[in-house]
Amino acid sequence: MLRRLYHEQPESFAFTPANAAWAEAQISKYPEGRQASAIIPLLWRAQEQEGWLSRPAIEHVADMLGMDYIRALEVATFYFMFQLHPVGSVAHFQICGTTPCMLCGSEDLIAVCRDKIAPEPFQLSEDGKFSWEEVECLGACSNAPMAQVGKDYYEDLTPERFAGMIDEMAAGKVPVPGPQNGRYASEPKSGLTSLTAFESGRARYNASVQRAVDLGDTLKRIDGSEVPLTAPWRDKGANHAPAPSSVVMNEEPVAISAKGAPKAETPEEAPKAEAPEPAPARPAPETPKAEAAIEAGTRPEALSGPRAGKADDLKRIKGIGPKLEALCNTLGFYHFDQIANWTEAEVAWVDDNLTGFKGRVSRDNWVAQAKTLAAGGETEFSARVDKGDV
Repeated sequence: MLRRLYHEQPESFAFTPANAAWAEAQISKYPEGRQASAIIPLLWRAQEQEGWLSRPAIEHVADMLGMDYIRALEVATFYFMFQLHPVGSVAHFQICGTTPCMLCGSEDLIAVCRDKIAPEPFQLSEDGKFSWEEVECLGACSNAPMAQVGKDYYEDLTPERFAGMIDEMAAGKVPVPGPQNGRYASEPKSGLTSLTAFESGRARYNASVQRAVDLGDTLKRIDGSEVPLTAPWRDKGANHAPAPSSVVMNEEPVAISAKGAPKAETPEEAPKAEAPEPAPARPAPETPKAEAAIEAGTRPEALSGPRAGKADDLKRIKGIGPKLEALCNTLGFYHFDQIANWTEAEVAWVDDNLTGFKGRVSRDNWVAQAKTLAAGGETEFSARVDKGDV
């Protein structure tokens, strides 16, 4: 199936403050240079915030992760979990049409969608509240036919019950998910034939339905306010410090240390000024001055503008696209020989100051590429650029 971006796109996208803090916490799971591993959860969060994935949202996530836009687009268009078109503001119904559901009446559910929502998949209803699509197996074959709405399954559906659900949602109500024919879970329709002793003592709903009921509004999209934001992996060696100087945890600002771990803010939690530092488990070797300079970073010499008014095409360096080239120019870097002469300490500084592209200098080895280009040579990548293959 061909999946294209929607023909009408918003001008921009930005995470809400709560979702931005959540996204930075996810990025911090991964080492420098491997932030792209967070692409799927960040795209999903963007979709939860807006309801669908727009091009500005995909590109915003790519910028946060230092990825080329095409790489983020590849992920967004490959996985059908990502909606590339606007969906209903209240609910987007995914009707399972695989064999067990089809044999049990999924085509009748689709007929209800065509009648009550829109004639074709992905079309919005007239009021903009609903949309629908047919999907492959959702793994609830014993409760066929079924539909997924957001995070929840509605199972054992009949056309009448499904139509009633749509009416309830349109009226602002949230139908209880799970089996819709009185079944507790996926036991035989005639009732339990084993473990009958547990039937009288069980909770009103099965575990997944009970969780949905406890949440209350299961149609509500994730917005960052559901649970306190925590990032315990930061205390276990995760070495990517998030870009902001603070994030929101438990709805209170929490400062972030250089290592990315939360610092105590309350007087009870803050360490006393006179308290001695805990002794390390083993003696730490002295850091040579050169290494200390590398860790701190040194800003490379910058230019106020390109020499003779003409900058080198930095996009001939693998890993530098139009946005990153513009950012380099803003920092005063216009020429290959500037980059070619960066020391390790200067590379460390630039890596840490490429907002949205941290770690790119080291990851793509700009210095080695720049040395070749500054000397008049070509790299495999620059040759492809010159031929128009990139």
